[in-house]
Amino acid sequence: MASTWQKIQEFYNWALENGDPRTDPWLLVYSPLPVTLLFTLYLLFVALGPRLMQKWEPLRLKGLLTAYNLTLVALSIYMFYEFLVTSVLANYSYLCQPVDYTRSKLGMRMARVCWWFFFSKVIELLDTVFFILRKKPEQVTFLHVYHHGTMLFNWWAGVKYVPGGQAFFIGMLNSFVHIFMYLYYGLASLGPQMQRYLWWKRYLTILQLCQFVAIAVHSSYNLFTECPFPDGFNVAVFLYILSLIVLFLNFYYWTYTRGKWEKLR
Repeated sequence: MASTWQKIQEFYNWALENGDPRTDPWLLVYSPLPVTLLFTLYLLFVALGPRLMQKWEPLRLKGLLTAYNLTLVALSIYMFYEFLVTSVLANYSYLCQPVDYTRSKLGMRMARVCWWFFFSKVIELLDTVFFILRKKPEQVTFLHVYHHGTMLFNWWAGVKYVPGGQAFFIGMLNSFVHIFMYLYYGLASLGPQMQRYLWWKRYLTILQLCQFVAIAVHSSYNLFTECPFPDGFNVAVFLYILSLIVLFLNFYYWTYTRGKWEKLR
């Protein structure tokens, strides 16, 4: 009988060898080890960073934050454009779309934008780093860390195994939402004088929730139809999105609703 370690090795070898051969050579894709190491370092910084910063004054990083957020706005616009245009050119179905594993021009274009979307999730880990360096621990919530960490692994798996197909819908919606999210952060980084222009934060959260509901409906629909896209990924997406809906609803309640109810008492 194979030992537990042998079973782990067999699964690891299976995971390595059954990915999309087109994306395997790309940065951070072939093996889960680099992403796992990155995630481990991220958690260590989340745990130890605030303690290390106790000896230092908070860093302002105003110019860096503005440049960082506007760069992510530009990257999100690029990804949204690529997801949208490539899906239109390839006549993708918004109800059922298998992955195009060929090396056709459109198939490779969709795979590349999926990789860029995954890489954007790597870059977005800096959100947490900047919060900690600026001594804003209240921003580093469970929701924040959970969302950033899990998206990293989710989209590594997406690029490794299903770079396209149904996944384009998720990437396109999320890129659209992130245009406005990082625009908000970019404006906020300019200082207190911008606060009067940031009245729409609540609606940004509503937009995020609408995105999650759309993805939940989209993934659950494909579980009950004969769609040649792996059911395992649709199940994983559906369960994950449900967790985000619950967490974001909780955030919405505590941030925007509970305070108003208390004032009415």
